[in-house]
Amino acid sequence: MDSRTRATDDNPPPECPMHRGRQTSLYGEEFAADPQRVYDAFRAHGPVAPIELAPGVEANLVVEHEAALRVLQNPALFARDSRRWNALQEGRIALDSPVLPMMAYRPNCLFTDGTEHLRLRKAVTESLGRLNASRLSRDVERIADYLIDQFIERGSADLLNDYAKLLPLLLFNQLFGCPSDIGDRLTRNMSAIFDGEDVLRANAELTACLMELVALKRRVPGEDITSWLIQHPAGLRDEELKDQLVMLMGAGVEPERNLIGNALLLMLSGDTPGSDRAGTGMLVEDALNEVLWDNAPIANYATHFPVRDVDLGGTILQAGTPVLISFAAANSDPALTDARRTLSKGAHLAWGAGPHVCPAKSPAQLIALTAIEKILNVLPDVTLARPATEAEWRPGPFHRALVSLPVRFTPGAVRHTTTNGQAQSASLTVDHVGAAPTYREASEPQKKTKGWWSSFLDVFRV
Repeated sequence: MDSRTRATDDNPPPECPMHRGRQTSLYGEEFAADPQRVYDAFRAHGPVAPIELAPGVEANLVVEHEAALRVLQNPALFARDSRRWNALQEGRIALDSPVLPMMAYRPNCLFTDGTEHLRLRKAVTESLGRLNASRLSRDVERIADYLIDQFIERGSADLLNDYAKLLPLLLFNQLFGCPSDIGDRLTRNMSAIFDGEDVLRANAELTACLMELVALKRRVPGEDITSWLIQHPAGLRDEELKDQLVMLMGAGVEPERNLIGNALLLMLSGDTPGSDRAGTGMLVEDALNEVLWDNAPIANYATHFPVRDVDLGGTILQAGTPVLISFAAANSDPALTDARRTLSKGAHLAWGAGPHVCPAKSPAQLIALTAIEKILNVLPDVTLARPATEAEWRPGPFHRALVSLPVRFTPGAVRHTTTNGQAQSASLTVDHVGAAPTYREASEPQKKTKGWWSSFLDVFRV
C-alpha cells in the first residue's frame, strides 16, 4: 500500500489480502471461486483496496456502498477518460494486456466526460428509446426458439454456451440491422474478444465489419439502432458511430449472458436434491433481482481516474490511477442490511449510478426475462446436470460469470424449419461458440459452412 494509505487500528496478518505492501489478484481461479471472502476482507480494513487486475496492471477497488456512490456521482473529481491513465501513457501497461480492451480509451459513452459525454449519451439513449418493447420480445423469442432447436433433440445442453452466450450476440445483429455476412463476422469476432482469443486480430476485424455496416446504413437506412444513431442530430462521425456500436455490444452481450446464466442457475438450483429452494416456485423477476444483488453480472468495473489526489474515506487515491467500483462488494456492504432484507430493487448498484448509469436497464431486463421464460416454457422439466454447489465460475476481474451450465430434459422435436421447409436442428452442429456452425441440407451430401447469423436467417427472415 501507499504510505499515505489509512492505517488500521490493528496491523493485518500476513495472510490477509490487505496486508501492507501486498496487492490481491482479481484474475485468478481462487478469487473466482469465492470473491465474497476477498471483498469482506477488503472492507474490514477500509473503503478502498489495492488490487492487480492482470499481471502488471495495478488499480484500486472501492468496496463500500457509500464510497462507491461518492465516486460514481462526482464526475468533477473522478473522470472516465482513460487517457488520464498514467501507467498506460508512460508505457508501463503491455498493449496486449487482456484487460486493455475493457479499459483503453474509445470515443464512446463509457470513456468520455462533460459535454462530449452528454452529446454521445444523448444519441445512444434516444436511439435505444426508439426500441419497441413488443418487437424486442418477439426478436428474443425467435432467437431463443432457433437456439433451443439446436439442442432440443439431444435431451441435454449447456445453457450458458449453447443459449445465454449466443442469444445476445445474435440479438445485437438484429438490433443493428446486420445483413448475413456482416452479422456472421460480427458474431465470430465479438465472441473471440470475449473469450480472449487472438484479441488484436479479432478487434481489427470487428472494426472493419462495423465500419462496413455504418457505410451500408448511410446508403440504405432501416428501422434499427445503427440507422437511428446515424440519423441522430448529434451528427456522429463514422468512427464515433463504430465506437458506440462496440460499446453497446460490449455493455450488452457479456452482462446479459451472465444475467441470464446466473438467474437460470438460481432458479434451477431448486431442482437439485437437498436444495433449500426446492418447490419455492421463484418468479423470474425475483430471480433476476436476487442475481443483481448477489451475483451482479459485471462485478467490478466503472473505471474512474482521479483528476487530482483525492482522500476517499482515509485512503489517498493518486491522480491518474485506475479506480474501479466493486458493484458486488457494494451490494454486500453490511451498511445495506435493511435494504437487502427486502431485496429492494432501488438500492443495489448493479446498473451503476450517476451520469454513467446504464442507459439500457429496461431493455436488458426485458431480454433476460423473455429468454428465461422461453427456455422454462419449452423445457418444463429441465434440471441441472450437476449440483449448483459444483458450478464453476470463469476467472476474470470484471465479471461474475459461469464457465458452463449443463442441464438435462426430456428430448423433444425440432419446432421450426428453414425457409425451404426443412428441419434445422439436426443439420447444425457447433464445436466452439466462436466458430461458424456447420450446416447440412437434407439433399446435400457435403456440409457447407454457415455462420450463426446467416443460419438463423434461414429460419426466420426478419
